[in-house]
Amino acid sequence: MLEELPTPASEDADVEVEREEDAPEPEELDAETRERRDHALRFVRKLGDPVLRAKALPVERFDEALQREVERMGELMHDALGVGLAATQLGVLHRVLVYRAYPEDPLTALVNPVIEWRSEELEIAEEGCLSLPGVHVEVERAARVRVHAQDPRGEALEVEADGLTARVIQHEVDHLDGVLILDRISREARKEAMRAMREAQEAAAA
Repeated sequence: MLEELPTPASEDADVEVEREEDAPEPEELDAETRERRDHALRFVRKLGDPVLRAKALPVERFDEALQREVERMGELMHDALGVGLAATQLGVLHRVLVYRAYPEDPLTALVNPVIEWRSEELEIAEEGCLSLPGVHVEVERAARVRVHAQDPRGEALEVEADGLTARVIQHEVDHLDGVLILDRISREARKEAMRAMREAQEAAAA
């Protein structure tokens, strides 16, 4: 848990995890996009739901049901204007995550991901979370990672990533282990984050 936050080292330090790069603020969205985003977010579990603290189980069956699950996750992530989504955020205890760090990137699905290596170099960047509306906190993570996983067909994958992509992967793997960004910040920062989330909820209900 971080008690002191060093100066941001990443060129992506102002990019929010789980929100598309350069995505407009909710109040700036056109009516159709806002409706699609609000609809998608209704499927995303929020803080307080016990599933967000559960550890996902390894996937053993690579079938059409898994393919559909991955497709649905990708669609909901896109509609929610997110850059990453873990199955547990939808209430599914599968070790599955999807991400697209940049709009020009293809959607990537990682099944049973294991972070095999993290760089000693660390970076600080702001992260948000679809499960924590209104929360934006600075989180320290490894600048580069190497991940072993499987694709939705069961084929072995190895992904080496840096910058925002590495951050998104680490964020989503945390979700699969029941870890939230609130667990990776100081107590004082956590209090501020909870206050921001309450204010966001009150504004949405107004």
